[in-house]
Amino acid sequence: MTGAPRHLSSVDRDLHLSPEDFRRLADLAYSEAGIAVPWAKEPLVYARLVRRLRELSLPSFGAYVDLLTCTEAAEERALFVSAMTTNTTRFFREQHHFDLLADRVLAPLIAAARRGARVRLWSAGCSSGEEPFSIAITVLSICPEAPTLDLKILATDIDHEVLTTARTGNFTAASLACLPESTLKAHFGQPDPEGGRQVASDLRALVSFKIMNLVRPWPMTGPFDVIFCRNVAIYFDSATQDRIWKSFAATLTPGGHLFIGHSERLSRSVRHEFETIGMTSFRLRAPQSPSGTV
Repeated sequence: MTGAPRHLSSVDRDLHLSPEDFRRLADLAYSEAGIAVPWAKEPLVYARLVRRLRELSLPSFGAYVDLLTCTEAAEERALFVSAMTTNTTRFFREQHHFDLLADRVLAPLIAAARRGARVRLWSAGCSSGEEPFSIAITVLSICPEAPTLDLKILATDIDHEVLTTARTGNFTAASLACLPESTLKAHFGQPDPEGGRQVASDLRALVSFKIMNLVRPWPMTGPFDVIFCRNVAIYFDSATQDRIWKSFAATLTPGGHLFIGHSERLSRSVRHEFETIGMTSFRLRAPQSPSGTV
């Protein structure tokens, strides 16, 4: 994190972001959310935060960092974390995961749920809701009565703002464009004048949204049968990734499934606990007895 700040032609640099202030912001992003922010992202940090400085009428980035470090500034720190996160998502992103979920993973879980068992799926880093609702659509395609069973999808994210959007279940025409008309008719309400739609009650019944910070102590212990955590760990350093993968392994049921992003890799210390069942798709190995038998 050395060198002079770069300049962006698309951003009017009327405020100076010094290397020291950038370091303080990067340290705060790491301590608050585990997000690793290298100096190469200085233009992005500047562009995202300078708007907030103007809204607060602050004279400098140093003043903003001072504000963030005040004990009374919890709400502003939440807004800061929102600004530092990237929320790129869409329905059925990385389709191969949902194909595997439908073809190999869900059948025994739904059979267990129909017998009265508890089944839990988790979308960790759910952003504005497209991922957990895609999971719910997949579940309903196999088990239309799922809302009447003890089968639930937990959807969590650190970003308060995107969770607010997710809870409304309102999606624009652009975000729904990838879905076939049959899915829209089955699981969404009538389109508004701009073509947007709201998710129907069957999807709402399956998904619960909660604020959660993956690098802080988790408020639940599971167990979960399926965890989706895709394109989240890429923002963490290797030590933080390792802790999260280990926590997922400890939270999954034996034989539970973990789906991660296309550019993510399980750390070596936890890789032996999983078997690969598809592209960035893993199954937790069942624990073995001391004699080596399952």
